[in-house]
Amino acid sequence: MTTGSHQQSDIRLSARVFGVVQGVGFRFWTMGKADELALKGVVKNLDDGSVSIVAEGPEDRVHQLLDWLRSANAPGRVERVEESISEAEGSFHDFRAR
Repeated sequence: MTTGSHQQSDIRLSARVFGVVQGVGFRFWTMGKADELALKGVVKNLDDGSVSIVAEGPEDRVHQLLDWLRSANAPGRVERVEESISEAEGSFHDFRAR
């Protein structure tokens, strides 16, 4: 029985991470996790002390990144993650920090 050999479609995660997430290597480690999951996108510090993440890729891998952001494995101290999921736009070629 085949449950579908179609490649799953890509999605876009737009997230803001709040807590102690600047000055603790958060962008560096997020880039590493995104690279490990073969995601494309960007992570950047915002003026209010939060971090913005936009990541695109297969749905299961995007959700793995989101789970990691909420886990104790994420650097610093994540107090909350606000996210939205949408259709991927395909506007990224790799994952980088700004």
